[in-house]
Amino acid sequence: MCRAFDRVFREHLDGGRAGGDRIYLVFDNQLPAALKKLPFDRHLSLQNVRKVVSEADGYQPHLIAPEQGYRRLIDGSLSFFKGPAEASVDAVHFVLKELVRKSIAETQELKRFPTLQSDIAAAANEALERFRDDSRKTVLRLVEMESSYLTVEFFRKLPMEPEKGGPTPNTAPTSDRYSENHLRRIGSNVSAYIGMVCDTLKHSIPKAVVYCQVREAKRSLLNYFYTQIGKREKKQLGAMLDEDPQLMEKREGIAKKLKLYKSARDEIDSVAWK
Repeated sequence: MCRAFDRVFREHLDGGRAGGDRIYLVFDNQLPAALKKLPFDRHLSLQNVRKVVSEADGYQPHLIAPEQGYRRLIDGSLSFFKGPAEASVDAVHFVLKELVRKSIAETQELKRFPTLQSDIAAAANEALERFRDDSRKTVLRLVEMESSYLTVEFFRKLPMEPEKGGPTPNTAPTSDRYSENHLRRIGSNVSAYIGMVCDTLKHSIPKAVVYCQVREAKRSLLNYFYTQIGKREKKQLGAMLDEDPQLMEKREGIAKKLKLYKSARDEIDSVAWK
């Protein structure tokens, strides 16, 4: 009966039944839409860039490129990705829970056993919670990885020379370090870098979610449940199957009689062939 449920659940995920396509919609619609709504424009506005860069410089202004300012702007921007990443995890978790509910309802072998249905639902949802926790840790780790080690080569390829006719980097007065053109270039460079990271996470987040949640749900949704069932006694198993005690006793009596009949038949056959 549990295997029948497992088969129906996998059919929902693999496309044999409706429902699994909703996971794809999370990655194809919900995640990109959430990424587009992130407030990068406000974070990289001229006013905020000036504030972050000047605070990062401290008492001594930067010489050529405000590296600390860049890093703070990038870290602040990357932190916005955590929301859509976690939302994707939760959305897929909700879909999987719905598929568990539908699969239990569609499994014909379980219709006579409401207690077993409840036990399977509880075990499956508990497993999905564990998968969600692992998935959340993984997607957040992906974001933190981008923050902990920047792709330096990206910035090395950016045009760093000042505008024509302007002062050279080594001789420019401090006031020019905070000119609007300079700050706009910083904001533009950070925006381009965040765009590159966004494209990367747009693909890596779905991969992590599928690996940690969908794949594990297909492989081991009821593994822990099977282990627990193996430790239960006959009375507990009978309760799971909603079996009437008198009926269970009668069934056990019939099973014993059948065993005796088979033993007697074997004994008769052995004598008859002598």
